[in-house]
Amino acid sequence: MGSKTIDRRRPLVATALTSTRQAFVGVAALSAVTNILMLTGPLFMMQVYDRVLASRSVPTLVALTLLAIGLYLFLGLLEVLRARILTQIGQRLEEQLGGPTFDAVLKLPLRMSKKEAISQPLRDLDQIRQFMSGQGPIAICDMPWLPVYLAILFLFHAYLGWLAVAGAMVLIVLTLASELVLRAPMQRLAQMTSSRAEFIEAGRRNAEALRAMGMTGPYAAKWHAANSDYVDEQRRTSDATSSFATTSKIFRLALQSAVLALGAWLAIYQLASPGAMIASSILTSRALAPIEQAIAQWRGFVNARQARRRLEDVLATFSDYRRPMPLPMPKRTLDVATLTVVAPGTTVPIVRDVAFGLWAGQGLGIIGPSGSGKSTLARALVGIWPPARGTIRLDGAELHNWDPEALGSSVGYLPQGVELFDGTVAENISRFADNADPAAIIEAATQAGVHELVLSMPDGYDTRIGAAGAILSAGQRQRVGLARALYGKAFLIVLDEPNASLDAEGEAGLTNAIIAARQAGSIVVVIAHRPNALAAVDQVLVMAKGGMVAFGPRDEVLRKTTVRAVPESA
Repeated sequence: MGSKTIDRRRPLVATALTSTRQAFVGVAALSAVTNILMLTGPLFMMQVYDRVLASRSVPTLVALTLLAIGLYLFLGLLEVLRARILTQIGQRLEEQLGGPTFDAVLKLPLRMSKKEAISQPLRDLDQIRQFMSGQGPIAICDMPWLPVYLAILFLFHAYLGWLAVAGAMVLIVLTLASELVLRAPMQRLAQMTSSRAEFIEAGRRNAEALRAMGMTGPYAAKWHAANSDYVDEQRRTSDATSSFATTSKIFRLALQSAVLALGAWLAIYQLASPGAMIASSILTSRALAPIEQAIAQWRGFVNARQARRRLEDVLATFSDYRRPMPLPMPKRTLDVATLTVVAPGTTVPIVRDVAFGLWAGQGLGIIGPSGSGKSTLARALVGIWPPARGTIRLDGAELHNWDPEALGSSVGYLPQGVELFDGTVAENISRFADNADPAAIIEAATQAGVHELVLSMPDGYDTRIGAAGAILSAGQRQRVGLARALYGKAFLIVLDEPNASLDAEGEAGLTNAIIAARQAGSIVVVIAHRPNALAAVDQVLVMAKGGMVAFGPRDEVLRKTTVRAVPESA
């Protein structure tokens, strides 16, 4: 299966599935041969009963046995080949959809509300891939051979054929009934699975707070209630699925015995041979096996179909993105005009009509009471939340005209909640860049005042810090996060309450880092609720209730404005 270009005009999932069409044609062709070879068993039994036993010919029995063994070996080879092709189909889907799906996972929180972003695109992709590489497609490819087996039964005797047809109709009705019964429960179960995973992750992230404030019990009680609903829904769905599967299995076994009994009755009246009696029983079982298998795989089919719909909706949300033409890295100005910002998935403005301009080398302190929109403004400045109205320009170009990946090297960002990643200190500071310059890593760490700390660690810059920087204290994580923001001499550096977890020594280092960055030509924006963080800036912007109250030189603005200094999280 060679590589093919994905047609961006169609939904990505549909395009990826279409690209595997030739492979499925191969699976269908192999299924045709395997279904023909499945006649080996009934024909062998028919020949043994009607020819070998009648003639008592041992050579004929040996020849038939060797022929059957050869056909079975060939059948086994084709089954293995068919399974491998299906595995490759799953791998092909992963190759084509894995990248866009992972990108969507990272972008969902930036475009949707937290409730909407619970969707699990990677899990949906796994469900699609697992179904497409499993037994479901085999059942689909085997289904068209049902009329062939029924036609052979009619050749033996019409009664045998009509009995098998009646059995097939009953199983088809069971299949349709399972679709109607399981559709809604499957959708509910998928939603509850996503919510359950989000609940667990929230508890893991906040384990320390839960333990310290005695919230473990109430949180666990809430978990048990939610989990009980999930388990009940899963039990009901599993009971319904297993009920359909068991009913179809028992019915097929009973039908097989009924065919055997009917064949015996026909043989007694010499309307069919004893061999045809045995062959009919085997053929009936084989003819109805794809229907039974389809019922057994119906849950996976429904899950895959719903997962495809969800994944298509998610990927369609980001399908309008086109990589803009590369621009020179910004070096001169930051201009904000009549900026209004709303949170993803909402319509109420958090920041309204903010406007200011900065030149390279300037530093801006943003202050204001809790909930005034300072952190929201910070998110907008670095391109996390797009403007609902107004513009943010770097060197005259609006942010959306830049490729985020290309602009990223010119932006440094330290959010309130510093998130580090499982990796080494050096990898976190260098933003996991390939072939990162060690000198640049050390320079950023030194500028952030964390170099000596890193050297004191067991493996220095190669020390693994664990998920979310587990081995570091809050202050240490903040310093490493500051080094990451400073790495590469970013042009625009936005620090959201960078001194929240720092001691006096750390604050002095922060001031020196901001001064050094400004001297190197960077624009530094500092959001602060403690005056010490404003020592290294020359401009101040005061916010209240989402609007800009004052903007200008630091000392002048601070003399005229009294701001309630409290932390905020807007």
